[in-house]
Amino acid sequence: MDLATIVGLIGGLGMIIMAMILGGDPVIYYNLPSILIVVIGSVFVSMQKFTLEQFLGAMGIAGKAYSYKSISPEEIIEEVVELADAARKGGLLSLEGKDVSNEFLGKGIQLLVDGHDPEVVRIMLNKDIEMTAERHRDGANIFGAIGDVAPAMGMIGTLIGLVGMLANMDDPKAIGPQMAVALLTTLYGSVMANVIALPIKDKCVLRSTEETLIQRMIRDALMGIQAGQNPRIIEQSLKTYLPSAQRGVDA
Repeated sequence: MDLATIVGLIGGLGMIIMAMILGGDPVIYYNLPSILIVVIGSVFVSMQKFTLEQFLGAMGIAGKAYSYKSISPEEIIEEVVELADAARKGGLLSLEGKDVSNEFLGKGIQLLVDGHDPEVVRIMLNKDIEMTAERHRDGANIFGAIGDVAPAMGMIGTLIGLVGMLANMDDPKAIGPQMAVALLTTLYGSVMANVIALPIKDKCVLRSTEETLIQRMIRDALMGIQAGQNPRIIEQSLKTYLPSAQRGVDA
């Protein structure tokens, strides 16, 4: 579970709700027409920009942004160096059935064990990296679209409310509900965009960067293992992916 995402979301929504409570009756901030216009409307309008498969897939990517457990590059380096030691002593077949912490690493090991040509292994691993990054981009683009559309839908709701209010100026009882629609749609649009959609978009970009880094490290390690490189050489090569302060004295 990603603590920063959960704390940020709960904290952001909590401060908004607290402000509503402190400002009076929080029930006055509930308006069903405004919710329909902004929340449901934003989802449908954003859906037009993508395929249904991409749009539904983005929901899974959003879930991953909240539940994804970051993998430490240092842990990956330690793990693949152990695998390189095992392969150097017992050959590539000795890696078969090894328990690994990363699905991508497991796929790569299976390619080595199956005896594929190094160029084939590289192409397949690169393709996997590319497709993973593309899925993350789709998720980021979809939530970015929702973040762009929600405030616009809020403005549309505001105009709808104002039109209804102006059309009923002779009926004071009708002015209040129409004004509520006008104001609350703007509020809902801003909250949906800035508290929910855009942070998820940025988190998808961050996850993509992290996962791509890990996958590139694993790819380089696997190619080194297949080539029979010394595990220490593989280790030093992978440490170039780390910031200078994390490489150790000998890096």
